[in-house]
This record gives sequence, structure tokens and C-alpha cells, in this order.
Amino acid sequence: MKKESLEKLNFEKQARLFKALMHPARLAILDVLRYGEHCVCHLEAALGYRQAYISQQLMLLRDAGIIEDRRNGWNIFYRVINPGIYTVIDAAHQITGTYCGSEPSRQYEKPLSNCPCPKCNADKGISLNLNKEHACPPVEGSLKTISIKMEN
Repeated sequence: MKKESLEKLNFEKQARLFKALMHPARLAILDVLRYGEHCVCHLEAALGYRQAYISQQLMLLRDAGIIEDRRNGWNIFYRVINPGIYTVIDAAHQITGTYCGSEPSRQYEKPLSNCPCPKCNADKGISLNLNKEHACPPVEGSLKTISIKMEN
């Protein structure tokens, strides 16, 4: 392969990465995923976007090779493949002066009161969503939810 072609290929890979990062919603999703994996309903509760919109953005991040998913029962959890992506994001924060402190927020590590996911409700019991398509809150009248309270 010619040196010219190799260099062009390298720049194209970089351009694809930056293109995937060029959207506020995708950057917000990556911010939530910074300290660990989360499911779509957690992202929905944390960011206030609709489930379908978040799923579209997750697909683009997955296609760019930035995130991956794993299934656990009805839930699909997303995580960042290479945490080095945060070096790029942090550099952008420093250049734009958008960090409020010296370190990114850890607000999404805590359970969210408006989130039905297993991580946020671990101390309240287990909520099983019988929706086969995704593990988001059921639509009234169309699905049944079973809640089991775990006693110690």
C-alpha cells in the first residue's frame, strides 16, 4: 500500500471518530458512561431524552467502535470500549472551558430516583419488565410489570 493511501486511511479513521463525537447527545451519553456501564432506561432518566432517540445515538457510537453492549436478562447495558476516548473529550472541555471543576462530574454514578433500571433499584428489590423489546418502563395498559421485594 502506498504511503499516501495509508495516511489517508489513518485520517479517515480519525475523521470517523470525530464525526461520532460531533453531537451533544452523544457526548452527554459518553459522560454518563464515563464511570461504568448503564442501560438505556438509565440514560433516558439521566439525560431526559426519549428512548428511541438515545437508541439511535447509541447505534452511531457502537458503529464507530466507541461503545459496546452486553445483555443481562431483559436489560442491555452499554459501556465505553476504550476509556482513552475521554482524553479527547477532556481536551475539548479544557479548550472550551466547559468543566466546572478540575474533574468531570460523578453525578451519574448515584442511583437516579426516576430510573427503573436494576442498578438504580438494587436496594428496593428487583423489578422485572416483561417487555421483550427493551427494558424501559412499561406503557400503561400494554405490559405487565412484576416487582419482587427482596428481604435480608
